[in-house]
Amino acid sequence: MSEPVPADTGKKKKRTQDGGFLETAKVIVEALLIALVVRTLLFQPFNIPSGSMIPTLLVGDYLFVSKYSYGYSKHSIPFSPDLFSGRILASKPKRGDIVVFKLPRDNSSDYIKRVVGLPGEKIQVMEGRLYINGQMIPREPIEKVRTEDFYGRMVEAPTYRETLPGGVSHTIIEIQGDTGFNDNTGVFEVPPDHYFMMGDNRDNSTDSRVTPEQGGVGYVPSENLIGRAEMIFFSIRGEPAWKFWTWPWAVRFDRLFKPVR
Repeated sequence: MSEPVPADTGKKKKRTQDGGFLETAKVIVEALLIALVVRTLLFQPFNIPSGSMIPTLLVGDYLFVSKYSYGYSKHSIPFSPDLFSGRILASKPKRGDIVVFKLPRDNSSDYIKRVVGLPGEKIQVMEGRLYINGQMIPREPIEKVRTEDFYGRMVEAPTYRETLPGGVSHTIIEIQGDTGFNDNTGVFEVPPDHYFMMGDNRDNSTDSRVTPEQGGVGYVPSENLIGRAEMIFFSIRGEPAWKFWTWPWAVRFDRLFKPVR
């Protein structure tokens, strides 16, 4: 026959259980706060859902974006609360940076493009060639890249090494050659405190060449900048990242930990 459990023993057990629950909750809250601080002030992960930056970034790339590179705006905080305007500890992006920003026409969608035009500059595209302040930007043909065209067919796209003023050299592709829909534009004069963005996949990028009224990006205010793309930490072909059983043949191992340039 079992002996009765003293009342104080039951109370101690309950206090122990309550203490364990509170300790677990405390650890979870602390972990969430640390993650929030890191995400807001240091680095934020993003994945690439479209091909507008091919060949620099591929669909299925996962990358880290440095939040501190350009300072902080309300868009640095999750859900973009209207706590303040402008930027704190602001630093200007450099031409050639690959930047994640909030789409100006809705201030909620995340886009990623390359900075090609700075405040006050005049930007134009004529017959596929980029002009900045009336000067044609040099490019040289290199080995073609295989990629999907607008109909999902694999094609060899004309590929070039383009060198922007300041010395940043990067790869662009022209799926439609130099006769694409946005390969001939008017002159865009970038307003103060705004930037002109373009995708490296020039014929498959809705960027600053397309106005917000036309469903495009337009000029991007500095307040909308989230951060600079730094490094690809994961990359998977044709599958969501959570399908870990597909990793042996779907992960692009050659892209892991690759700097973004």
